[in-house]
Amino acid sequence: MHRLTPFVLTMGFAMAIAGPSWAQDDGTKASPAAKDAGSSKDMKQEILDLSKQKWIWMAERNIEALEGLFYEEAFFTHMSGSMTRAQELDTIKSGRIQYKKADAEEVVGVRVVGTTAIHLGKVRLLAVVGGNEVTNPFTVTEVYFKLEGKWKLAQLTFSVRRGA
Repeated sequence: MHRLTPFVLTMGFAMAIAGPSWAQDDGTKASPAAKDAGSSKDMKQEILDLSKQKWIWMAERNIEALEGLFYEEAFFTHMSGSMTRAQELDTIKSGRIQYKKADAEEVVGVRVVGTTAIHLGKVRLLAVVGGNEVTNPFTVTEVYFKLEGKWKLAQLTFSVRRGA
């Protein structure tokens, strides 16, 4: 139960913010706070671009770029459990998990509320885990927030899609 706590809290937060539908919209229904912070549509595109770049940095083991992106108290939830920022960075740096390629299959939705953005997507991830090359279909939830004008990743959750 302890390992699920960050995931359950994040998903509860995400669902509360997202409302009844994750259908991708055109960005015209921005919250007042998001409108004050800039165009919701522009912010959504920023998150999509940043998510793509994150996968590249992970594949390249670009620890310096990832340190700048990952919030100091971020959680990373994998099939095998949760990690802290330091554990995730060490896992990438050491090659215990080597992210090779993440093919985005679908953007389920991006929700922007004020300075928080939640990205839900489907990816097919090629990685080397324990010396074995594996490909898994995941639903990935990424939670970002703006801090001092820069997006920070606060939560990254991999949920395997069975039969996909």
